[in-house]
Amino acid sequence: MPNVLVVEDDPQTLNEIVVALVDHGCTVQTAGTGRDGLILAIGHAYDAIVLDRMLPGGLEGLGMLASLRSAGVPTPVLILSALSGVDERVRGLRAGGDDYLTKPFEFIELTARLDALMRRREVAPDVHHYHVGPLRLDMLTREVTCAGRAVTLLPREYRLLEYLIRNAGQVVSRTMLFEAVWDYRLEERTNVIDVHISRLRKKLDPAGAMPMIHTVRGSGYLLRAPD
Repeated sequence: MPNVLVVEDDPQTLNEIVVALVDHGCTVQTAGTGRDGLILAIGHAYDAIVLDRMLPGGLEGLGMLASLRSAGVPTPVLILSALSGVDERVRGLRAGGDDYLTKPFEFIELTARLDALMRRREVAPDVHHYHVGPLRLDMLTREVTCAGRAVTLLPREYRLLEYLIRNAGQVVSRTMLFEAVWDYRLEERTNVIDVHISRLRKKLDPAGAMPMIHTVRGSGYLLRAPD
């Protein structure tokens, strides 16, 4: 189920977009300002972002988009705007937008454009960097940093973190981790995964000041940006 962030300040428009996306099978989170949208977009993994250009609070849509790209967030962004001129559309795309839809629009076109953006992302061969909050992982060099500090991981720890960061913001079960990281099923009563999670937590955050890997009782584990 695609997870979409909608950044829109007009309550009626926001509600209509949310209803259309939920009916389309998406889970949706919302923000009403560019600053709130930026915090969510950097701290969580989304499949796509719907971003209005004219936003209150001192950070308009293109400013939020520029900050997002500067932070290395590759999430596809569909810009919404009443500014329909060619120059404005080009400006939005050059700022880092992946598509541009002018208001007023039909919701069937909105969902079709989002589907196209997410399909392109699924087959993109050059996504080698992942980040959640202060955590950065480079799949090409296998380098991991947290809050600018280099983190040295053993091979199994790296595979565990890679799987968690690929699924950031989602609960992953112990069975999923066993199959993805250990390549086979283990007895549920074994504590091998708990040991590795504990070691990984300590390496990412030695002082325990900004926990990122959370235990979801009865379900598994969740990696997300610090609160």
